[in-house]
Amino acid sequence: MTEYAVLFDMDGVICHTNPYHIKAFEAFFDKYKISYTEDEFEKHIYGKHNSHIMTHFFKRTIHGEEFHNLENEKEALFREIYKNEIEPICGFIPFLNELKSNNFKTAVATSAPRANMDMIIDQLNIRNKMESLLGSEDVKLHKPHPEVYLNSAKNLNVTPNNAIVFEDSYSGITAGLNAGMKVVAVLSSHTKDQLPPCDYYINDYTEITVGKLSEILKK
Repeated sequence: MTEYAVLFDMDGVICHTNPYHIKAFEAFFDKYKISYTEDEFEKHIYGKHNSHIMTHFFKRTIHGEEFHNLENEKEALFREIYKNEIEPICGFIPFLNELKSNNFKTAVATSAPRANMDMIIDQLNIRNKMESLLGSEDVKLHKPHPEVYLNSAKNLNVTPNNAIVFEDSYSGITAGLNAGMKVVAVLSSHTKDQLPPCDYYINDYTEITVGKLSEILKK
């Protein structure tokens, strides 16, 4: 029997965290007197790893211990802002339960630090429903490189053509496509026109079923 896997990004896919990341970045940049625009946030934050974000906004390469310290500061600020606001995107938990009832393997594959992932999955009580959990510390190459999705598929012992990715950002969708996987776009942060062509699009998880997922995987 063929085994299938569903790989979830986290920010904007499991929870609508992006508004809270923006609040954290605004406070963080204000502290360091870094200028920013809404357009820059759109192009250089959503779906991007912190190494890209810091380097873009500080206008110089940020790496090593300096990057580690700045990232920890910003993400600690995010966790403080978001810890009492954690809510799954509408329909996510019932959909995840439906996947597990139908023997799908499931994973989280995010560019976020593991501390963020741990906070969210434990607050939602879904750790026991995920067979693989990979955060930014677990890869060398970040989205749009497919490493996190390919490694997730290896962890689940499924082939890329039998895996489907749920993503909300341009770089994340590109990573899924580069991994040779099917991709469902969650339109929480962008419109359909702002994203690469995907196999399916949803606003939330009330618009997808296991039956539909099986159709997409068998195309």
